[in-house]
Amino acid sequence: MPFIISTLLFALSLCLLPLTAGAEPALRGTGDLGIVIERASGSVQIVDTTRQTVLGRVQGLGDLSHASAVFSRDQRYAYVFGRDGGLSKVDLLTATLVRRITQAGNSIGGAMSQDGRLVVAQNYEPGGIKAFDSDTLALVADVPATYGTEGKRSKVVGLADLPGQRFAYALFDAGEIRITDLSDPRNPRTTAYPAGKQPYDGLVTPDGRYFIAGLFGEDGLALLDTWQPEKGVRKVLAGYGKGEAPLPVYKMPHLRGWSIAGGRAYLPAIGRHEVLVVDTRSWEEVGRIPVKSQPVFVMARPDGREVWVNFAFPDNGWVQVIDTLRNEISDTLQPGKAILHMEFTPRGEAVWISARDDNQVVIHDTASHKVIRSLQSDSPSGILFSTRAGRTGF
Repeated sequence: MPFIISTLLFALSLCLLPLTAGAEPALRGTGDLGIVIERASGSVQIVDTTRQTVLGRVQGLGDLSHASAVFSRDQRYAYVFGRDGGLSKVDLLTATLVRRITQAGNSIGGAMSQDGRLVVAQNYEPGGIKAFDSDTLALVADVPATYGTEGKRSKVVGLADLPGQRFAYALFDAGEIRITDLSDPRNPRTTAYPAGKQPYDGLVTPDGRYFIAGLFGEDGLALLDTWQPEKGVRKVLAGYGKGEAPLPVYKMPHLRGWSIAGGRAYLPAIGRHEVLVVDTRSWEEVGRIPVKSQPVFVMARPDGREVWVNFAFPDNGWVQVIDTLRNEISDTLQPGKAILHMEFTPRGEAVWISARDDNQVVIHDTASHKVIRSLQSDSPSGILFSTRAGRTGF
């Protein structure tokens, strides 16, 4: 009888084991996790950046053709913004979709508040920003981007978090930079600053002081000192393409992955085969680096020693590396077909590169520039690591 009872108990434990194992996530830290956006299938892969492996996949996130994400301050959750206006909260530890809402008709990104309590979406349609409770995704503020006497709404681009529960963003149609203070989300306070023609993207410096918007409608950038916003917007790099016919723009440059190294900023030039070098004290141009094609992302390795650049079609299978000590190209690579994004590991020993048309994420060693691993992925685009949670503007 004891033998029979022990045998039954053992069998029962085997039946319960999968349920118990599946009920709790594996014990692991979240600081080396991240996501790869699979744009064609509306899914994200959850990856381990230390072990360079795929841990799982979360599906059902909608249209991810121009998707981005931000992370909770504890780095457990990713908030994925879809092109269809979807906002999805993904648990990186359990590889599950916690909640998904449709908050707009057309959306291209968002930001997380300084205290981590608000996740804010920027919207094309209807134009404006919306703030949500990061725990529940309940709407707490709706700030329309209205302008002009007729009350039209502008597309919002370049949304970035600022210290003090503030958010800076650009209005493409209105030609403005706006700062919205969400210290009291039920009573948002917004101030507008004329910026120039068609600001198309924006970024904030790592200290949160300067917000910079690229201008599509004119040569130059718009700079706002958020410590002294009453001084208004200052134009920098005005006329950098003066006297030269601009090339057709096949893909808009992105400023969000911008680079600061040695007191200089490295920025993609619109419609030119150049990377602009800017002194971050004077905000004046101090150099230009000829590159293979029209740059899209210009991203610095965390130590600032190198800047990696990818390009628009038809040269989007190439990546070039800039030596920031000499300000010249040190290497030219072909990681794969249709390189859409790059992301450095937190301390920069490796860079992950999405090769959409090869259905691969290619991982390069940044010391040798050699490929150390490739991971299968379904039309990968954005690669975003959870360590962004501790960085202003990311």
